[in-house]
This record gives sequence, C-alpha cells and structure tokens, in this order.
Amino acid sequence: MDNGGPGELLHILRDGRPRTRAELARITGLGRAAISSRLEPLLKLGLVVPVSDAASTGGRPSARLAFNPGARVAAAADVGATHATVALTDLAGRVLVETTERLEISRGPKAVLDWLTMTLTDHLKAMKRPARDIIAFGIGLPGPVEHSTGRPTSPPIMPGWDGFDVPSYVRQTFDVPVLVDNDVNLMALGERATRWPKEDNMIFLKIATGIGSGVISGGVLQRGAAGVAGDVGHIAVSTGAGIRCHCGKTACLEAIAGAPAVAARLREKGHEAFTANDVVALVRSGDLAAIQAVRQAGRDIGEMLNMCVSFINPSLIVVGGSLAQSGEHLIAGIRETVYARSTPLATQHLNITQSETGPEAGVVGASILAVEHVLAPYRVNDLAIRLHSEGHEDTHPLQKMEDASLMSKPLPDVLDKQLQDTFP
Repeated sequence: MDNGGPGELLHILRDGRPRTRAELARITGLGRAAISSRLEPLLKLGLVVPVSDAASTGGRPSARLAFNPGARVAAAADVGATHATVALTDLAGRVLVETTERLEISRGPKAVLDWLTMTLTDHLKAMKRPARDIIAFGIGLPGPVEHSTGRPTSPPIMPGWDGFDVPSYVRQTFDVPVLVDNDVNLMALGERATRWPKEDNMIFLKIATGIGSGVISGGVLQRGAAGVAGDVGHIAVSTGAGIRCHCGKTACLEAIAGAPAVAARLREKGHEAFTANDVVALVRSGDLAAIQAVRQAGRDIGEMLNMCVSFINPSLIVVGGSLAQSGEHLIAGIRETVYARSTPLATQHLNITQSETGPEAGVVGASILAVEHVLAPYRVNDLAIRLHSEGHEDTHPLQKMEDASLMSKPLPDVLDKQLQDTFP
C-alpha cells in the first residue's frame, strides 16, 4: 500500500467515472497485480462493481469498475429551531427518502432525537432495508457543536442541550458512527458539493429564526476552536443599537434581521406576520411594507458581511434559509451594502447569490459528513486489512468500520498532502 491502498482507489472511483484496471494503474503508478489485490476487498464489500465493458482495442474488452453508491445507506438529519428533517441517502449523498415535520428544538434533546430515530426506523421499513445497512448518521443542530465529541456547546436557543452526548444517545438505537455539527456548516458542505464543487472560498449564510454561517476557506470547513466559527448572528450592527437580543446582549444582527424580528416590525404596521413563511408570502404578494422590511434586513446583514468579506475574502456568498425565499429583495439589500462598503479588490470577483440546493442542503451536507468519515481512505485501508486477516465471513463488515478506525491514526501530514496531490 506504499503508493495507495484500497481506500485511495475508492477515493479515485468515487467521482463516479468508471475506469479499467489499466487506467487505475496509470493513475497510481501501481502494477496490474497490485491494483487487482487492492480492488479485491472493495469488490467483496460491494463498494466497487463491474460495469459495461470498455471499448476494445483489438483484444478482449477491458472490464470497467465503478463506485457503487447503493452499497449501503447513510442517515442524515437537519434540525432547525422549529423544524426537523431526517433522510436516508445513498453513498453519493442522493436523498432516497425523507420526512420533514415541525419540531421545536426547545422540546429538549431526548424528544427531538427520539423523533429522529423513530422516523429513521420507519424509513428503513418502507425501503425494506435492515438497520445494519446504515454506515453512519450525520446530524446538524442549530447551535455551536464541539465536533470532536458531538456535544452542543452553550447553544442560545436550545434549552437542555448544552453538553448533551448526542452520539451516545443515538447509538442506543443505531450502533453506527454518529457525526454532529452545526446545521449551517452542513448546509455549506451540501451546497458546495451539489452546486459549487470548485469553490474553495465561500460563505453559506442561513437566515431564518436565527442567522448563522458556514465558512469554507481553502477548501476546508472552518469550525474554530470551540465550534462557533460562523456564529455571525450575534455580531453587533449599527441599526441594532439598544435592541436586546435573546442572548442577553444588545445590537445583535439576529435581533433586527432574523425572521422573528422582521415579522414583529410588520405586525406593528398591522400585518398578520408571525413566521418567516408569513413574511415571504407578503413579499411575494407585492406588499410594499414587507418588501421594504426585507430589503432593510438585507442591508443590515450586508453590514455584517462586509466585515467577513474583508477578513475572509470569499469568492462566493450563498444565502439560504426560510427568509431567503423572499428572493431578490433580500439579496439586493445585501449586495447594496457589501458592494458599497467593501474594497473593489475584495468584491471584483465576489458572487452573492441565493441557495440553489434549498431545503435539501442540510441533509445532503449531513450525509456528506457521515460518508466522508466512514469512507476516508485510511479507514477503508484498515477495513481491508481486517478483512484479509479475519477472512470474509462477515457479510456486513462496514458495521465494524468505526471499531477499525479506533486502531488507526490519520496519515502523517506530509504523506496526506502527497496523497491529496496524487488523488485530487
């Protein structure tokens, strides 16, 4: 495995393009025999399958091999302040079945997580797949999360969640790796994977009950020291002076530009507006007061983003969340302030646009988080070694992937960089 093991071959094939053994040999520099030996465990696991033959060059046609995203499934959940979505996806992040319901995060961790696991069980029954087909479970939560432990950290709108061991609780029902992250981080991953795969420097901004962002810099999701990177809703802005936020401070962006704040201003003018959906409906009906309120929220958000643009220098800002469904009026307000206040150099190639993935971004990102964890090359290599040493009696060895990973360490930084350069 000096020049790449089964995990690296799988990494190559996960782009969806079928390849022959000869093509894999040319890419890796390995001999045909070495390629075949490394493919053997991937074929036995069903992660790689033969596909239609490649064109013949005169001799026997060469069989092509491709990644099989249907070999197993990933569980994915996107939990917001007032809603929750749980889905099963294939290993390429495509949603196979999902359910979304109104669910208050304030009900507490056990009630919310019980709903997720119960609904996921129903999905498995509907698809006639056993629980052992799930390789991992990715969960997004609307607050700061210590990613290494999966525990929420002082979340402002999640009473009872602080320090709760989410992975351990979920594993009482599904004994698989459970990966937990901030919901907007996962939206950033999902949006990038589905719509902007070549963007290495982007911000995904969610505007709903709260306001948060996921930051990808240099192609890497930035979580920060305590998991609060991107918690932009509590940055102070000038128009919020004296207005108290639910976090206890004043002048927070969320207190004046979040959906509840915009709805409250419209109620003061006699409108029946209580949720983001109410605001969006008014905007779409052409209501002038609603359009002005959303445009001003965009300007206020732009004041915060102006600082982010100068500090992070993204090439793309994607705006999502329920209030973003009001469309160009919100985006126009954001652009107005960002382009007026940021330096020309920082904005000359900056694209500010509405999310194209929409509500699916969260569950797609959660699926990506789960699959990337389990199918990381060094974990697949560990599993191949276990299969070789223990034989092939276990028909679902991917269930043991996490156990194998506990005996492993990530590749040294230098070797990992070499592999990334070799297998981009």
